[in-house]
Amino acid sequence: MASGASNTAINQPQDGLFDISLIVNGVTRTARVPARRLLSDCLRHDLRLTGTHVGCEHGVCGACTVLLDGVAVRSCLMLAVTADGARVTTVEGLTGPDGKLSPVQQAFADCHGLQCGFCTPGFLTTITAALLDNPEPSPEEAREIIGGNLCRCTGYQNIVKAVLRAAELGAELRAAELGAAEPRAAELKAAAPGRADGS
Repeated sequence: MASGASNTAINQPQDGLFDISLIVNGVTRTARVPARRLLSDCLRHDLRLTGTHVGCEHGVCGACTVLLDGVAVRSCLMLAVTADGARVTTVEGLTGPDGKLSPVQQAFADCHGLQCGFCTPGFLTTITAALLDNPEPSPEEAREIIGGNLCRCTGYQNIVKAVLRAAELGAELRAAELGAAEPRAAELKAAAPGRADGS
């Protein structure tokens, strides 16, 4: 080695494995992974969360989509080490703690938005992220939301219907939560000391 050449492996672990920590579906998970381990492979093989499917491995089909800090990403295009410290939501994390289906999952069931199911996890996570940004999409926007995910079984019509149905279910859920919160807020206001009416 030439004099003055830098040692490029100075920060490299001797065994070639890196310790990473992810908050996956609300739970802190750790793994030791090679530098080139894909996030999709880490989720499936290291963490045993096999709901994330791997199709094309080129970021085209969308089957491996997960939410990374709330943003839909193709986990087959991302190295696991670059996700260290991030919050990851996989399809397993969309269901509520009580086992209740999310609005998007329920909409797929209501609208028969799946057939073989291989592409479904990617659609569910993609649509979940999109509805956070746009909770009331038009039919045209619903088509755009799913435009980056491939399905070999359906004609996409029922998936578009599922996007619109999920938006309806989400609106109903928000209205119910708001309705439940209003009486509680009124109770707290009435019980608070120093009310403006002097009572």
